[in-house]
Amino acid sequence: MARRGKKKGRPVSGWLVFDKPVGMGSTEAVSKVKWLFNAEKAGHAGTLDPLASGMLPIALGEATKTVPYVMDGAKVYRFTVAWGEERSTDDLEGPVTKSSEKRPSEEEIRAIMPKYTGVIMQTPPQFSAIKIAGERAYDLAREGETVDIPAREIEIGRLDMVENSTDRTVFEIECGKGTYVRSLARDMGRDLGCYGHIAELRRVEVEPFTAEDFVTLGELEAAAPAPIAKGEDGDSEAPVLVDMKARYAGLDALLVDTGAALECLPQVALTDDAASRIRLGNPVIIRGRDAPVEADEACATVRGKLVAIGAIEAGMFKPKRVFAA
Repeated sequence: MARRGKKKGRPVSGWLVFDKPVGMGSTEAVSKVKWLFNAEKAGHAGTLDPLASGMLPIALGEATKTVPYVMDGAKVYRFTVAWGEERSTDDLEGPVTKSSEKRPSEEEIRAIMPKYTGVIMQTPPQFSAIKIAGERAYDLAREGETVDIPAREIEIGRLDMVENSTDRTVFEIECGKGTYVRSLARDMGRDLGCYGHIAELRRVEVEPFTAEDFVTLGELEAAAPAPIAKGEDGDSEAPVLVDMKARYAGLDALLVDTGAALECLPQVALTDDAASRIRLGNPVIIRGRDAPVEADEACATVRGKLVAIGAIEAGMFKPKRVFAA
């Protein structure tokens, strides 16, 4: 039997709420953060297009187990719609496919905005990651195919107008999982009879994180440790004793605790003994006057540190996913 290779990187865990700059892809951002932190494992909660900026929550280590909870959280975007042109990608990247001399008045725009709030049906863009017969829609679109993408139900909590001029309007939207802001610009432009596309897009919140949690690329690079010095003979392979915790302290201080992603779940505080039992996969009886009796999902902690996600049945916590101490 082949031996498993040793994991590369540090077992660091937590959320990095990255302020992704325009021009950087989401996968590129995750790779950059993983490299800077020298992390064993990394992933992100919700892709941002290269032309978009803003909040890209990146999970390191044990936090990758909580990605689905952040993916399901509400998101807030601020975006600018340029009126008069529709583009193949519904943003600045693609060529113009339709154009109009008409420009909508503020009254006309405000009149259609209620149509785009609440639970609505939305057709994703041709250039999207939606799978059609096993292939990504953007791959088919790049080959020149026009595919029939079925409309999907989405929920938009609010849509506000922030600024308005003759050619452009700035909006802010709070929406649920699966919403395409590019489709919103496209559809509003069609409804107004003038066409439209996204000129700027920035994600400002991903529940439970806020703008106060933002960390920029510059802040990351400033906190990154200097390269390890070579041995006296100049051999980079020469052994060097390094305090890894101290070496990465500046970067690690920028992380949000893994458990922050689970604030949406009922919280169960455990004793040290109960936490030890949970980590071995055993259920424990929940004690305390305010302890929940039933819950499909709950979060168990000890002294504020995440221990497990599980179900509560008849006053007993049963672990489903355990986190390293």
